[in-house]
Amino acid sequence: MSEFNENVVSIKAMFDNPESFGVFSKEELLEFEQEKKIFNLKKGDEIIQEGNTPKGIYCVMKGTAKLFKIGFNGKEQILRFINEGDIIGYRSILSQEVFGASATAMTPLEIYYIPEKFFLKLLEVNPKLAFNILQRIAKDLGEYARTITYLAQKTVRERLAEVLLLLEGKLGTDKDGFIHISLTREEMANLIGTATESAIRLISEFKTDELIEVEGRKIKILDHQKLTKLGHVIL
Repeated sequence: MSEFNENVVSIKAMFDNPESFGVFSKEELLEFEQEKKIFNLKKGDEIIQEGNTPKGIYCVMKGTAKLFKIGFNGKEQILRFINEGDIIGYRSILSQEVFGASATAMTPLEIYYIPEKFFLKLLEVNPKLAFNILQRIAKDLGEYARTITYLAQKTVRERLAEVLLLLEGKLGTDKDGFIHISLTREEMANLIGTATESAIRLISEFKTDELIEVEGRKIKILDHQKLTKLGHVIL
């Protein structure tokens, strides 16, 4: 079973039938029923805000969000994308720290919210979910390390090539082969750490070189091999 399915099965079981775990008192079950929530968000809606104290975790059941920080210059730096099956806020809960980044919806979202105390109990009684969270932490650390590396060591052209491949791998494609996300040119620029004008120029160059196809805000990779070589990406 995939990580997505294991996360969703565990969270849904917790959400729908908390009594089945046999670890909650009647008072806790009543409290859980009162505090759990399903959020249906629109594109642009805020999920969490950097600096706020976490009260629980958010499991994305449908849709895509972005996790980002605001730099000293006021510019947004996208750290990673969050899609179906991903959990938001678990790191801050486990480390007992405030949120280190913000998250907003990039598409319509369906999110399950589970208060902190019940999530922690679920980890205690569900080894598979606990192991999945450890795997998720390891993968997130890898993504952050990769982001630091390509921002520090790669040219903007190399960064764009790598980011396009990572987006396709993370979010998948639609039936026509376009990456499952609609990014503004400013968001793309923030993702690769450059000015919006530079991002526009590079995307145009990639299109002219027949590396990608562009349709509005949607992008389709046409030549994976050349992009991989250009971005010095290790698959």
